[in-house]
Order: sequence, then C-alpha cells, then structure tokens
Amino acid sequence: MNKHLHTWLITAITVIASLCATAQGAPRQLEQSPDTAYSPITISLVTFYPGDEPFSIYGHTELRVQQAGAGDLYYNYGVFDFNAPGFVFRFVTGDALYYCVPIPAQYATMGMEGRRMVEQQLNLTQEQARRVDAFLRNNAKTENRTYQYRYLTNNCSTKPRDIIEMAVSTDSLSYARPAESTTYRKMMTHYGKNYAWQQFGIDLVLGSELDKPLDYRRQMFVPMVLMQALEGATIKRNGHTMPLVSQTQVMVDGDEQGLVLPPTPWWCSPMAVALLILAIAVCITIKDLKQRRVTRWLDATFYCILGIAGCVIAFLVTCSQHEALWPNYNLLWVHPLALIAAIASLMPRKAGKVLTCFHSVNAAVIAYTLGAWYFMPQVANAAFFPLMATSLLRSASFIIIKKK
Repeated sequence: MNKHLHTWLITAITVIASLCATAQGAPRQLEQSPDTAYSPITISLVTFYPGDEPFSIYGHTELRVQQAGAGDLYYNYGVFDFNAPGFVFRFVTGDALYYCVPIPAQYATMGMEGRRMVEQQLNLTQEQARRVDAFLRNNAKTENRTYQYRYLTNNCSTKPRDIIEMAVSTDSLSYARPAESTTYRKMMTHYGKNYAWQQFGIDLVLGSELDKPLDYRRQMFVPMVLMQALEGATIKRNGHTMPLVSQTQVMVDGDEQGLVLPPTPWWCSPMAVALLILAIAVCITIKDLKQRRVTRWLDATFYCILGIAGCVIAFLVTCSQHEALWPNYNLLWVHPLALIAAIASLMPRKAGKVLTCFHSVNAAVIAYTLGAWYFMPQVANAAFFPLMATSLLRSASFIIIKKK
C-alpha cells in the first residue's frame, strides 16, 4: 500500500474512532459519568507485532482501559498527520507532533490486520488503575493530546512504559534483566534486517551514540521488548512480591516475526551496489593510469552523490533535535566538501589546484579512516567500506596521474 495512502487511512480511522466513541456515550472530553465513576477498571498493555511498512517494522504499543458502563478504549500514542503543513520537514528536524488518541475496541485492529496482537492485563490496584485512567483521559483532551515525538526516547512504546511506572510508583517495580547487553543500532539492525536500504540509511545518518550500551529500560523503545520486560517484571505490595502482569492473552495469532517483507535480494542490496561501484571505479582507474588522464564524468558523478549525502548529514547534525546524530564519524568520508570536487572535476584546467588539494587531503583522511575504523566508537555498515575504497582509489589515482 502506498505510504501516503496508508498514513491517511490510519489518520481517518482514528478520527472516525474518536467520533464513534462520542456517539457511544463517551463524552468528547472523556469525562466519567457519576454512574460509572466507581465501577472496576482494568488496564492492559497491548502489543502489535511488526507490520510490513518501513515505519511499522518495530511494532506498536497501546494501553487498553476497560470499565463496565464506560466503554473499552485503546489509547494510541502513535498517531500522526502526514498531511499537516511541513510534517516531513518537522519530522526530519525532530519537531514532529504525535497524538494520543482513544480508539474504541471495535476499531482497535483497523490498519493492523494480520499482525500478532498480545494483551497483558496489569496487576494494578483500583487506585492505581484509576490513576492511569484519569491520566489518559486528561492526556487525550484536545489541548493535551500532542507530544514531541522522538524515535528512541519518546514514542508509542516509551509513553505507556512511563505511565505504568507512574501508576505503580507506590510499589517497588523490578524488571528482569536481559542476559546480554545491546545497543540501539544492534536492536534496529535486528528488526530491520530485511530492509537493507533502510538500515543503510540509518547507519549513514545516525552516529556513535547509537552504539553505546543500553540499560534495560532504554531498550523498551521497541514494543516487543517492553512486552517481554513486563512479563518478567515484579512489584512489591504490602511486603509481598507479585508479578506485574496478572494475565496474558494472544488476541490475534500470527507470526512472531510480524508481517515484514522478504529480505532485499542480494543483487540489489547496498553491498552489491557498493561493490559494483568499486568494480567500475577499478576498471576505469586502470584505464586512466595507462592513458594518464582522469575520467571526469566518473569523479563528478561519484563525488556529487557523496557531497549531497554529506549535506544531508551535516544538516541533520546541525539542525535536527533527534537523538544520536552527533558525533557521526561518517562525515570523515561523506561530507559537503565533496561537492567542490564534483564541480571542479568538470573544469579541471581552471580548478586544478583545488582538485589537487582536495584529493590530497581526501586520500589521507580516508586512508586513515579505513585503517582506524575498527578502533572508532561507531559501527559501520559493511557497504560503507567499498565506497570508502572507491573514494580513496579515485583520489590516489588523480594524484599519481597529475605527478606523471
């Protein structure tokens, strides 16, 4: 399904669902009636496994509130309006607004068809459950429902986690610790393994902060990890230790891997494309060395692409509020200055000194980067190295040819 159409559909569903909630007797501001104010409330965490869209491969989390006479609502913190003015720019710069939207139960799975759905009923006292209910009702009001989205620290999974922790603040909450440590990049690579080009882009624009070890709580930015954490979590109440989750139910069965698409074919993966570019560069460079000339169109094209990518990274580093963008060691080989080489390659007689200076510095920096990357605090995508080698090869061949 087209991404814009899918996003429009999700937005339309949430609007319709909210209207239906009103029609069913849930007032627009989600105020409780006196008749239902004291009826029992059940709070559950609902986890949707990964979908097939790039933005759904990490899964999704919602909080479910059930109360006799007051309805059955799913609170969704993953709603956004793609058609809002400047949404793409605001998302890139980290200023995108997401919404908390209550969705009636009969509409909860719309747009999620086929995805495994697991509900965990929480072992909360009625006081704690009412605290969650009151918070969500207030948070879903028009004036309160927006929040500044962060893909690692403030998303549809971390919001419910924070609310649950707020609810059980009077008890001692303990999470079971995972056997192995991990990083944001490892987790994103795991869930994005079938989306090679998406992972290539993530590895390119996100820096070394993505490779720092995570405590268990920060790993819960992934919904399935939050679900597993709650399954093993305990609380101490009145001197007794008890599980946080009282009951787990698979509401919709499905593959635990989700609905992710098949892996990118090897022949169109980033590594295959990078090796092809390197092979072409090797063949042309051998010919250039024999003929003692530089193939200008190759350098202009290659360094133009690197320069544009470098501008994107530099823009994000300096203008975006998103996490993990800086420091980014990819700027050592993908940088805006490559555009100078691209332009100068088309006018070598007028810009000979500029090209000589660029290629001399570029060859030295990339040779260092290739040799030292193993010791750097940032994990590189494997496809980066053939591209670095291509840049080094073209700079070194330029210097050799000019000397001859």
